[in-house]
Amino acid sequence: MSEIFKVLPFFQPKVSEIEKPLNAAIWQADKPLNESKQYFPLSFKRASDSVKYTLPYEPVINIQGKNIIIKRYPFKQTKKLIGSIKERWNQADYEINIKGFLMGSIMTGNVEDCYPMADFNILKDYFTCGESIQVFCQPLNLLDILEIVIEDFNFPFTKGENVQAYEIKAYSNAPTQILYDIITKQDL
Repeated sequence: MSEIFKVLPFFQPKVSEIEKPLNAAIWQADKPLNESKQYFPLSFKRASDSVKYTLPYEPVINIQGKNIIIKRYPFKQTKKLIGSIKERWNQADYEINIKGFLMGSIMTGNVEDCYPMADFNILKDYFTCGESIQVFCQPLNLLDILEIVIEDFNFPFTKGENVQAYEIKAYSNAPTQILYDIITKQDL
């Protein structure tokens, strides 16, 4: 131990903490499908699904909102009126960026044995389904984001035979019915 730690007693670690082995149980929150141990788990569900899919290893979620503001530039008769007159018109869709990774059960071996093929295929199906996806995640739901649509997705190069990263760019979606049945004169 260095001399500084001997001089400053409040920096001296306890011997039992130094000798204690790394507790493997602290990583249990990151195990796939262990939603109850994740702080903010994120789950997906399509209208046709009977169960929701929880993203493993708690992904990083960034949410960006913005207001659409209309600016008016009236004729200025005095020099006191500087700039534009702003009125809040509407709120834009939330942009949601999700980054995470998938991990296979073993580190090296055949692709079928170590690559997270099952989770990869589930995510691929969500990314390419062409419909809105229900989301279950506390920060998203607090902002009244109950559905998203995925615009971009990426499976970037990831070092390791059993690891695959993913990135999602999505927008909030408010379900509305904009297409109505057209009633013709013959139907009346």
